[in-house]
Amino acid sequence: MKSFLFLENLPFFLFFTGKGGVGKTSLACATAVSLADQGLRVLIVSTDPASNVGQVLNTDIGNSIKVITSVPGLSALEIDPQATAQAYRERIVGPVRGVLPETVVKSIEEQLSGACTTEIAAFDEFTALLTNPTLQQKFDHIVFDTAPTGHTIRMLQLPAAWSNFLSEGKGDASCLGPLSGLEKQRSTYQNAVLTLTDPKRTRMILVARAQHSSLLEAARTHEELALIGLTGQHLIINGILPEDETKTDSLAKALWQREQSELRQIPLVLQGIPTDKIPLHPFNLVGVSYLRKLLANPAPGIPLSKTFPTLPSAPDLADLVDSLINQGHGLIMLMGKGGVGKTTLAAAIAVEIANRGFSVHLTTSDPAAHLHQTLDGALDNLIVSRIDPQVETEKYRESILESKGKNLDEHGRMLLQEDLRSPCTEEIAVFHAFSRIIQEAKKKFVVMDTAPTGHTLLLLDATGAYHREMARQTGSTGQSFASPLATPLMQLQDPQQTKVLIVTLAENTPVIEAANLQSELRRAGIEPWAWIINNCLVLARPTSPLLQQRALNELPQINEIITKHATRYAVVSLQSLPPIGIEQLKALARS
Repeated sequence: MKSFLFLENLPFFLFFTGKGGVGKTSLACATAVSLADQGLRVLIVSTDPASNVGQVLNTDIGNSIKVITSVPGLSALEIDPQATAQAYRERIVGPVRGVLPETVVKSIEEQLSGACTTEIAAFDEFTALLTNPTLQQKFDHIVFDTAPTGHTIRMLQLPAAWSNFLSEGKGDASCLGPLSGLEKQRSTYQNAVLTLTDPKRTRMILVARAQHSSLLEAARTHEELALIGLTGQHLIINGILPEDETKTDSLAKALWQREQSELRQIPLVLQGIPTDKIPLHPFNLVGVSYLRKLLANPAPGIPLSKTFPTLPSAPDLADLVDSLINQGHGLIMLMGKGGVGKTTLAAAIAVEIANRGFSVHLTTSDPAAHLHQTLDGALDNLIVSRIDPQVETEKYRESILESKGKNLDEHGRMLLQEDLRSPCTEEIAVFHAFSRIIQEAKKKFVVMDTAPTGHTLLLLDATGAYHREMARQTGSTGQSFASPLATPLMQLQDPQQTKVLIVTLAENTPVIEAANLQSELRRAGIEPWAWIINNCLVLARPTSPLLQQRALNELPQINEIITKHATRYAVVSLQSLPPIGIEQLKALARS
């Protein structure tokens, strides 16, 4: 079996990161299983708020370390942000409950109810894993399966950000808890920084596909990680279609040519990084037996299927748009796992609506989105924007300094400036930008491409926290406020104002994650309006043995979506041409 560069001279910590949908979880789990099979003691940890490590390993894991009985030597942990945040809040509030007045306790609980506290709680658990000597004696390696890139870079930046913030000894530490605990936290964060920046201790493994946006994302990630001192990096280009599959299949040939073209034009900054290439496999990567095959080389041959599945006539994007435009305005949010094509489909829907003469604002809350590259052109009635966390944070700081700081003395203004340097400020700023944009949907169409599931749920958590705070301030116990005080959560819950479209691939893990997302949305009082099954191979009717087998694998997932999950749906075929540019997006809507 061929050896892989990313598995040579392994340090203690391995981080798999990259754009959503590139195979981080599968590769992280396959690596952990491979190391455990060699007799090593391995812990795999998911830091993704929408973790599916348990699904890939085909076992329930949860928020505490669990031994994987099917793989001797392997243990797993999924950091659950909500459970972690609840435990974190209880550590802070528990000691003062019954000691301080109830009104004060309630106020503390409300301060700790937002997305920032959720992020910090999960982050604290993450840093503890990096600095816990007991764990480092118990295991030979810890493998991290991380959230999609934008969320992960923020997590990896936080040790230094909080360390610097606390070192200056100022500001409101409500997200972190009582001031008495800050010195211990400062030491933990500083040790975490030292661990992350030591290539003898930590290896960052960038995972990408042979696709333009994915390789650009890997290049950007490489540079941003290097800027914070994480220099021990490797690159894996995953899921490359074997050339043998192109002999009898024009679709396979077109896909292979696209991939080879991207590999020839790999960004310059990635060309000096140790790189491995892993072929596309015909099987779904769920279960230990399949994970063991992922790093096998060469992959086993695939027999040509004697029968090929057919799919009954299914609605396309244009059919969905027929119903979406009934009111002449509204918010359309596309949600789902990273890598399922939310950006492309959001652009296609926006183009279709604009092409029918409606005013459309196409925007994204995904730090790694590439809307402008996807559109590659301009269209009447269509404007495009992006919620840039850095830009929004700076605008928010300036706004607060102008409003709250104008009547402060010099000392008070300095304290306010220091408080606004807290890493929590970014989450608040992004929420405010999100709130501003969705208000436009009362007069026009706003189509929003959201960040991958976990990050989006944190944004919705902030929306819920704001709603609860408004209820507390106004004394309302119900779900309604006077019109000027209507909250973003209320707008998202109103099916007349907001249509949520869940995007998935017809594959096991994306469908499971989409179903979980639907459950989370329903708990927040938001009913998804439709599902979109993207890049469907069944509709594309390939003749390549490998692609035919992958198409056969899609049928149970499509059936589950149609019969169990979706009240309405659309199916979009895998395209032989890249869906980039106005004309290709128009064609995609009617594929």
